[in-house]
Amino acid sequence: MTAPSDRFSQFSDVVTSPGELEATLGAPMPQVIDKVTDHLDDVCRDFIARSPFCLIASRSSDGPVDISPKGDPAGFAKVLDQNYLAIPDRPGNRRADTFHNVLKDPHVGLIFIIPGKGETLRISGEARIVRDPDLLESMAMNGKTPAFTLVVHVDRAFTHCPKCVVSMDATAFSSRPPPPSWSAK
Repeated sequence: MTAPSDRFSQFSDVVTSPGELEATLGAPMPQVIDKVTDHLDDVCRDFIARSPFCLIASRSSDGPVDISPKGDPAGFAKVLDQNYLAIPDRPGNRRADTFHNVLKDPHVGLIFIIPGKGETLRISGEARIVRDPDLLESMAMNGKTPAFTLVVHVDRAFTHCPKCVVSMDATAFSSRPPPPSWSAK
């Protein structure tokens, strides 16, 4: 196995400091920094209510990072108050990668997406796996109550500009069939 410090030795001019980044990119504009909040404001609440899909990034204590998709009808994630939101767990492949990771390192990152909208909502915070019966019952869908919900305490939240979504041809996801060699198992 290659030592982590040697993994990129084949590349020249590897950026290794924030100063090098800023020298090339420049400093972010004040409005980009000022829009970051430590709670769920009305913009965040509205975004979550309209989103049918989010990605959850988590990390195990031994290093690997995981990103897991979660989706249901719009509003599936529930804002509990200005500091907390809950994401129900529906039956799936039973890997429970996010849950296993949260048990070791509770820090998570979320990206909420609304189809047809360029902006995304980015949230980072600390999570717990919760089995509170009243909360679970409030998140029932089609008569089925989730066994768990991931409750996230929001540390940072902000909308992300649509530039990456605009640059991508999002219609490609709905207009092209998967290649013949692709199959989900």
